Amino acid sequence: MIMNSLRSSEFEMFTFFEMTPDLVCIAGEDGFFRKVNRAVIEKLEYTKDELFARPIHAFIHPEDKEITSRRRALLLKGEVLIDFQNRYVTKTGKIIWLNWTSIFFPDQQVVFAIAKDVTARKEIEKEIEEKYTRFKSLATHFKNSLEKDRRSLAIELHEQLAQLASVIKMDIDWLNESLPGLPGPAKNRLDHAMAASGLLIDTIRKVSFLISPNMIYDLGLNETLKLLCKEFTVLNSIPCAYESEYDETRLTHEIKLDFFRICQEALSNVKNHAQASSVNISIKDAGKEICLSITDDGKGFDIGQQQQPLGLINMRERAASINGRLTIHSETGKGTRLMVTLFDT
Repeated sequence: MIMNSLRSSEFEMFTFFEMTPDLVCIAGEDGFFRKVNRAVIEKLEYTKDELFARPIHAFIHPEDKEITSRRRALLLKGEVLIDFQNRYVTKTGKIIWLNWTSIFFPDQQVVFAIAKDVTARKEIEKEIEEKYTRFKSLATHFKNSLEKDRRSLAIELHEQLAQLASVIKMDIDWLNESLPGLPGPAKNRLDHAMAASGLLIDTIRKVSFLISPNMIYDLGLNETLKLLCKEFTVLNSIPCAYESEYDETRLTHEIKLDFFRICQEALSNVKNHAQASSVNISIKDAGKEICLSITDDGKGFDIGQQQQPLGLINMRERAASINGRLTIHSETGKGTRLMVTLFDT
């Protein structure tokens, strides 16, 4: 009775070993196959004799040999191998991806391993990754083109319109000095025109800066954000402070521009919606991360019930385009903190 039961268990195990579509094998501590099922032979396209004649290492893709050796060393020390993926090269040269679960039995000095063929899934993942890379490259191209156009427009404003306005101011100033006997009303009009031309020059320079902050090219992000905060304070009567504790050389020019644009958008939201009495912007180094933070003490909002405005979507997309993540912390009556965490700078 006992013998019949043992034979039945052995038969069931043999049937599973041979019939399962998964690749099942037993390998010796020496790195050679001891036993393989039909699926191993069919997937790798070698005969059983060919598989047993060479070390398993010989069938592994050259780029995966080193990592496989390291994981096998851990396996032989008693660490169970779960969800380990590597590539094998078949007899006809095809590359297949296998997902392994393996365990080492030191008493018998053998490894029992089961693998699933995940080649189709890996090809889909590769296709998605390639599409994402193309999309990201295209988005970066459009973003860079837009910044280039903005810079050209800003230069035109600053170099052409501001200079023309300066010429007009100089002419008005000349008239003021050359015609001292002008009637009072005429003198007042000239003084008014003089003041208006000065305001026009300042406005053109401010608009030029907001369209494209050329200071980033010359003085860097820190000085540009200091000026942005100063302008915001003067124009809106809301104190805006800036502090930095990071190495600016770690940031590419693209990242600097995106940080600036995110700060612009965030300050616009503060001005239009927050009802804040102060704003703080900071950039800090957190080891492997650099964090940009914009905090206000305004009315805040319930994030769960708030529909995402276009400005927030733009900031989130800008953060994602530079391998960053945007997070928002806000409560009604407790202000808002917006943070961009930049990885692998």
